[in-house]
Amino acid sequence: MNKNLLLVICSIFSFCLLSTGVFAQKNPVIEGWYADPEGVIFGKEYWIYPTYSDKYEKQVFLDAFSSKDMVTWKKHPRILDTAVVKWAKIAMWAPSIIKKDNQYFLFFAANDIQSKQRNKVADDTLGGIGIAVADNPAGPFKDYLGRPLINKFYNNAQPIDQFVFNDKDGQYYIFYGGWGRCNVGKLNADFTGLVPFSDSELVKEVTPKGYVEGPTMFIRNGQYYFMWSEGGWTNGTYKVAYAIADNVLGPFERKVTILEADESIATGAGHHSVINIPGTDEWYIVYHRRPIPNLGRDHRVVCIDRLLFNADGTIKNVRMTFDGVKRELN
Repeated sequence: MNKNLLLVICSIFSFCLLSTGVFAQKNPVIEGWYADPEGVIFGKEYWIYPTYSDKYEKQVFLDAFSSKDMVTWKKHPRILDTAVVKWAKIAMWAPSIIKKDNQYFLFFAANDIQSKQRNKVADDTLGGIGIAVADNPAGPFKDYLGRPLINKFYNNAQPIDQFVFNDKDGQYYIFYGGWGRCNVGKLNADFTGLVPFSDSELVKEVTPKGYVEGPTMFIRNGQYYFMWSEGGWTNGTYKVAYAIADNVLGPFERKVTILEADESIATGAGHHSVINIPGTDEWYIVYHRRPIPNLGRDHRVVCIDRLLFNADGTIKNVRMTFDGVKRELN
């Protein structure tokens, strides 16, 4: 079909849906190659903070996207880049953002540092997990510490793929880790460092069976849902599994995979986050996947689909779609 004709048809279809009072999202939800999306709600706006999916040497900035309806997204380019974070050179990955005391703290990984277990030399500490800060979610962000927050390989976990979680008691935790290992640490009050646990450990390993990378967590009905990615991020085996625990530190016993390849839609679905509409039991999974046909290692796009639960609290298998979610206007 002619590309211009296809665009006209899509525009007519979108107008018809809007005229009925229903917003129709489509997948992918944002244009371009992006991955590892962090979806959050600030006030009455939805936000997505993804990794720019390209060669490591070109991953020198982070974009953000905002929406008032989870359908039409506005791009906020280069909310953070390596010109601002002097110690970061390449591979800015997997942003995680949280609001605290009227400021927005953006956690990110940079430089893809390796350890002596991988490259037979001493740990390269010029990289790891850093923090940027701004007065609003669109930035501009500035380097908060002037150095990485975590730059060592505790429990052989590569310091990447961070997720910051505010527990019910107000304590902020950081879950992170690549290379099949996951750690959790307690952030101090001003996010300048970690607070040791009662046994003096700076971080604790909480790796569940099958874990590869990409941790995230949310609370529903008093239970802690811990989720992560399995398989290989460079191919179609990527997928999402989860566990349920009674507290923030687990233990996390793997249940099942709930998001994986569907050869009729896409492959390599993973590294996700979860959005809950405040005051409701309406949940969405924000994730990346590999379109079919796939154009290369870095061809990943951001999508949103419904996250549904069974009566016993377990998560139903996620059905990937091209249509995405449909939400009635309020």
